[in-house]
Amino acid sequence: MSFINYSSKEINCKIVYYGPGLCGKTNNLHYIYKRMNYDARGKMVSLATETERTLFFDFLPLSLGEVRGFKTRFHLYTVPGQVFYDASRRLILRGVDGVVFCADSQLARMDANIESLENLRLNLEEQGYNMGKVPMVIQYNKRDLPDIASVVEMHALLNTRNVPEFEACARTGMGVFETLKAIIKLVLNDLRKGAR
Repeated sequence: MSFINYSSKEINCKIVYYGPGLCGKTNNLHYIYKRMNYDARGKMVSLATETERTLFFDFLPLSLGEVRGFKTRFHLYTVPGQVFYDASRRLILRGVDGVVFCADSQLARMDANIESLENLRLNLEEQGYNMGKVPMVIQYNKRDLPDIASVVEMHALLNTRNVPEFEACARTGMGVFETLKAIIKLVLNDLRKGAR
């Protein structure tokens, strides 16, 4: 749920990049951060323990205009990929406004994608969210690798809601900003409707 800061006239929205381990969530955030206007972004924070890492930064896109007289600031998060960090994943999802599900396109990772998507559904439900109503975009990452599933196969397997989907290679930036723009648009539409 977005947080409104009345003193700075900002609406703060939280977007979480979710997916299996090593699917490219961190590469997405690094790519976005490096190409953001320095004055419009906050500091990138890495919350790291011995075995897991979460990235976070916020930015204020100056070209989006206002929602009800307020500027919109976006906070981007990654979750630890491994399912055994479920408590961290649930905590990071708290107050979420939109989700980018980052899927690994490699054929050998299809089971991990399915497991992670189901884990997302359970964690959202546990916090009172309906996954069918949370703004979501799916990114099919690692499209530059050999032995990948076709987009048609991945759509059938992962995109039962028929949400916007993008092919990507987060390492090179292909599809990264298209994915980000799509989730921002969905979150802003949700805000304007006053949904959830």
